[in-house]
Amino acid sequence: MSDLLARLREQGWRLTAQRRVVAEVLDGEHVHLTADEVHARAVHLLPEISRATVYNTLGELVSLGEVLEVSTDGRAKRYDPNAHHAHQHLICSSCGTIRDVHPSGDPLAALPPAERFGFAVSGAEITYRGLCPECRTP
Repeated sequence: MSDLLARLREQGWRLTAQRRVVAEVLDGEHVHLTADEVHARAVHLLPEISRATVYNTLGELVSLGEVLEVSTDGRAKRYDPNAHHAHQHLICSSCGTIRDVHPSGDPLAALPPAERFGFAVSGAEITYRGLCPECRTP
């Protein structure tokens, strides 16, 4: 059973066959799929699942706080099931591949008090950009 499925059960979210398939497709450590990619994989598990059902289910998962919606550089939104595990993202500037990274240290410590402008800072989202090994290869 995936961590996402377990969290959804704990919340009492009704797991229909369609919802279960979407959650199963999203299971994994470095999963950052677009809605269309989720649908394409879900169809292999449940051929009758509709694109609208996938989009609606993803929207519900984001609203529940169980999946993160990641937007990058005008590309299609991607969905990250690691909503409860502190992490940052490493994004390939060429192909858009996204990987979860877990840098050591407190990212809030990097922001000096003088640069907080009186904000009560509660979180930080850091995105690292570069070229993945496939895009660096000529």
